[in-house]
Amino acid sequence: MRIRDTLREAILHGREPPPAEAIARRENYRWIVVGCVCIGAFMGQLDASIAQLMLPRLEKVFDVRLSTVSWVPIAYLLAMAGFLPIFGRLADLVGRKLIYVAGAVLFVAGSLVSGFAPNLEILIAGRVVQGISAAMMSANSVAILIAAAGPEQRGRAIGILAAAQAAGLSLGPAIGGFLVDSFDWRWVFFIFVPIAALAGLFGWFVIPATKIARPGGRFDRTGALLLVPALAALLVAVNQAHAWGLLSPWILASAAAALVLLAVFFRTQMRLAEPLIDIDLLRRPGFASGNVGAMLSFAMLFGVFFLMPFVLIRAYGDSAFEAGLRLILVPVALSLIAPVSGALYDRIGARALKVTGMVVATLALVVLHVAMDGEAASLPVVMAALALIGLGQGLFTAPNNSAIMAAAPAHLTGEAGSLVNVSRTLGTSFGVALTASVLSWRVTLLSGEAGRTVGVAPDKIAMAASQTVLLLAAFAALAALVSLVGRRGGRARGERGI
Repeated sequence: MRIRDTLREAILHGREPPPAEAIARRENYRWIVVGCVCIGAFMGQLDASIAQLMLPRLEKVFDVRLSTVSWVPIAYLLAMAGFLPIFGRLADLVGRKLIYVAGAVLFVAGSLVSGFAPNLEILIAGRVVQGISAAMMSANSVAILIAAAGPEQRGRAIGILAAAQAAGLSLGPAIGGFLVDSFDWRWVFFIFVPIAALAGLFGWFVIPATKIARPGGRFDRTGALLLVPALAALLVAVNQAHAWGLLSPWILASAAAALVLLAVFFRTQMRLAEPLIDIDLLRRPGFASGNVGAMLSFAMLFGVFFLMPFVLIRAYGDSAFEAGLRLILVPVALSLIAPVSGALYDRIGARALKVTGMVVATLALVVLHVAMDGEAASLPVVMAALALIGLGQGLFTAPNNSAIMAAAPAHLTGEAGSLVNVSRTLGTSFGVALTASVLSWRVTLLSGEAGRTVGVAPDKIAMAASQTVLLLAAFAALAALVSLVGRRGGRARGERGI
């Protein structure tokens, strides 16, 4: 009865239940909360990476173009990016714990819809549901984590979070490849049902009740109604540019709609007392440059995750499982270095770590561009380059996130954490969309196939992918430049500005 009554109060009156007393009394309670948040972070990144290995299979099963099958990951990422600030703001009004637990429950539903989807359209709709629920869980994950860890342990806690995300990325390719080869692509989604249920259960009993920062605050419905279609229109223009033609009426209309909606969105945000996104945060140079760097670095990383399954399966002849094992090199290297870079941030600050990480990633991508030819002899070099990409991203991510949060005032921690996730997810979305568009263009130009990799000669796939890698190298180089010219990052114990 107690759990049922507590649940009724939470749903009807927005009153969050306290954590279980036996858990809250423990001396290591703060790290239990960090661990709980890491379950959601792990699941979100597992979902983002696991789907990449089934894209070549879906391209063949549904007989569609690259630009069409790419909406399987893009739909998830777009929904997540668009709803992150929405649920970040709602969490300030009704509580972070409620949003987190509700997101876990909805993730179960989205996973079931995706797994049972009879066609690609329903599958993409299920991915949208998953993306919305992932936004509910991620919107305030950084804020929950920082509140639990405290300022002295911020860098270490964010490093652990980055490691959990990297672990999700690490297991995703291998698990996805194994399930696609051994069972069916549908099991790629079914495995999330128990994980999401576990995340919701732990969140209910572990996460502390939220102290509402602004009781009686108002929710910006206008901003919410503008932001999601604006991002959707922009991604349609980017992803479908090759399939529909750069100057087609649909592409031009999508681009124009995106620009108009975004302009109106930012204008309304500047006028409101309680906006969906606090524009004052974006006016802080350190905060803005850190988010731009995050967008670019994750565009590079997930461009690699989208591109390499097609290369390894179509050009090198790997099975999906073999390709997944090779791709593990990227997130494993990331997960090994992320806690180290998080701890180093607490001592030396962010700039040197960020610049070094993106320079390493840029050089690794140049090596990948040169070596990737579809021949077995080049595979060791390709794999070494993938490992270096992960290492560079690991050096960059935790210090960059810590520096961004240090640049935000204490009373805007929730909004800042939400924007960090928005930047990362937007970068991921555009990285996948641009990589898909460029790869589709190069494959068509080199082989004559209309934006498909099925049936294309392996050497043509390798050449098209090698040329596409230059786009990803440009993302990493720009991230390094932004980090170099940005204002110096303060440490967790130092001043809050960067």
